[in-house]
Amino acid sequence: MSAAGARERAVRQRLKDDLVHYAARCLKIRSKSGRLEALQLNKVQHFIHDRLEAQKADLGRVRALILKARQPGVSTYVGARFYWQVTHGRGLRAFILTHRDQATANLFAMAKRFHDLCPPPVKPLTKASNAKELTFGLLDSGYQVGTAKASGVGRSDTIQFFHGSEVAHWPNAEEHAAGALQAVPKSDGTEIILESTANGVGGLFYNLWQSAVRGEGDYQAIFIPWFLHEGYRSTAPRGWKPPPAFRDYGALHRLSRAQVHWAWAKNAELAAAAGEAGDTVTWRFKQEYPATAQEAFQVSGQSSLIRPELVVRAQGHKAGGQDHAPLLLGVDVARGGGDRSHLIDRQGRAAGQRINRAVDCADTMELAGLVAREIERLQPERTFIDMGSFGAAVYDRLAELGYRRRVTGVNFGARAQDARQYANKRAEIWGALRDWLADPGGAELPDDPLLHSHLCAPGFQINSNQQLLLEAKERIKARLGLSPDAGDALALTFAEPVRRERRAPPMRSETAYAIHDW
Repeated sequence: MSAAGARERAVRQRLKDDLVHYAARCLKIRSKSGRLEALQLNKVQHFIHDRLEAQKADLGRVRALILKARQPGVSTYVGARFYWQVTHGRGLRAFILTHRDQATANLFAMAKRFHDLCPPPVKPLTKASNAKELTFGLLDSGYQVGTAKASGVGRSDTIQFFHGSEVAHWPNAEEHAAGALQAVPKSDGTEIILESTANGVGGLFYNLWQSAVRGEGDYQAIFIPWFLHEGYRSTAPRGWKPPPAFRDYGALHRLSRAQVHWAWAKNAELAAAAGEAGDTVTWRFKQEYPATAQEAFQVSGQSSLIRPELVVRAQGHKAGGQDHAPLLLGVDVARGGGDRSHLIDRQGRAAGQRINRAVDCADTMELAGLVAREIERLQPERTFIDMGSFGAAVYDRLAELGYRRRVTGVNFGARAQDARQYANKRAEIWGALRDWLADPGGAELPDDPLLHSHLCAPGFQINSNQQLLLEAKERIKARLGLSPDAGDALALTFAEPVRRERRAPPMRSETAYAIHDW
């Protein structure tokens, strides 16, 4: 092969292997100003690209859920990714499914623009091009589109690449999941990318997201906070000072002055449209332009006992050495129905540093053995166990194994120590957890989406006796599709004050050996 031929082959190979390189040289988009420009991936698109490529290298295929703010360029990236792949392979089909006809037309027009303006040396031969299909003859590959309002769309096709846009807003979402999504084989090289803004709680996208956060199945959860988008910032006038709420909001999320000013202006716009004051960060702004996934899924009128910003602050805080404080372990025992037991530690101002674990274990004796092994490993001063449902059996087994003095059962429905302020023990320990997070000294939590969602899940009310009453777990599960087991486990570590004891280094007892063998 000549030198020129070798160079041309290397150029083509890089275009085939490197989407970022290919997009900048071969794909055109229409900018917001109306001009045609080369597709240079923005910060959000690079972030998504890195996550998808890492999953593909690890799993062999892509299964992703992308929760986003408005208009960060996610659909453009997915469209470019799929066009790049179907034009570099044989017998490949990409399918786009959106929530309404106009959105379908817009995304398909973008794919056609990619094709029409693609440089001739890398542009495949067009076989068919109409309102619903774009195919490439020699490759036997192509694009198809559909709208989710149509029943059974995509069900009979074999698809390698599926792009679901605004999935949280699909009508008949569960039917499409049973149809079009099942048309993608579970084999290497296939991709399913479902992206959406949030639409409250419940429904297909929300349920898939919660499963992904729990680590169940192949899907990875990718959240795009609004401030990752480089376009969401504005120049503040000289002398402008953010209101206190926005000053704190900016500090919490480490925002620049330009980002804080943009958030303040957009929040004021949304608040004015609803006839509300714009000096605080409104729930409408948080839902449309979320900084966390928990904000995205919030529902107006639902007040969480623990605000998401308290959890975000704790996830970014380092409490330092806490050896002076007693080490405590909280164990929330699953009540069945798909729930999972949870174990978490807390020592002073830091939690979840040694163990933060969800456990799929329906057998109480097996769970008791697991907890006993963690007690032997961690040597906590005290282990608090939820006594509801199956928790009493776990406690009894641990007492039988010789841990009675080191394990305390907690009845959530029992009378609170401060009965004037709290309706029951569960409300009291969650109130103590909230105060711990809100303390100016700072608390430390692991950066764990599951723990975050569970801590922010329970709502509350003030009953007729002016006591704080926490939302029941059954109602939370009906409303959100999750039981806040991780939050309950951490709250259990506040069940009663514990003083650190000075004792000799632990020695494994006969009981410990029996547990290990058993």
